[in-house]
Amino acid sequence: MGKQFNFKIESILPYSALCKAHGIVDFLTLCNRLKNLPYGRTKNKNDFSSILTEHKGTCSTKHAFIKQVAIENNCVDLQLFIGIYKMNEDNTRGVGRVLANTCLEYIPEAHTYLKINGKIIDLTRATNSVESFQNTLLTETKILPTAIVDFKTNYHQNYLKQWLIKQNIKYKFDALWRIRELCIRALSA
Repeated sequence: MGKQFNFKIESILPYSALCKAHGIVDFLTLCNRLKNLPYGRTKNKNDFSSILTEHKGTCSTKHAFIKQVAIENNCVDLQLFIGIYKMNEDNTRGVGRVLANTCLEYIPEAHTYLKINGKIIDLTRATNSVESFQNTLLTETKILPTAIVDFKTNYHQNYLKQWLIKQNIKYKFDALWRIRELCIRALSA
């Protein structure tokens, strides 16, 4: 993480208090703890604090949790983003098996990540190469933690609908979304 950006978790607000209850006292400790959690959807992604009780998380829940802790501790240098990238086996290990059964080289996938001074911090990538993710970014937008639910889904689905038209892809949206869901399930396998 470069020059070891860090901040102490001192707030008594809910997410910070939860961190401290789990022995997490600073940003770097929080990042290390969440990076080691396996990929998986929690029962309620509206409650991204459940990553600590369910011991798993997605890019959305892990990064939204960290951003919320940053907000509670007045850390403005840490930003939360949604980006759409070209998801394939090279940059998202496990989806190749699914894509091999389609005529698609990639699917535009919504991914949530953090930035510190313009540098991407991603605690959920299955590959070690952030470059492959960055090099395939199609678009990105800064968000708040609450946007990981409805806004992210709408943003992603709208992008896919436009992509199908622009690229003249043979799939209907519902079929493409099912392929995408199979890709996401493959990440948890």
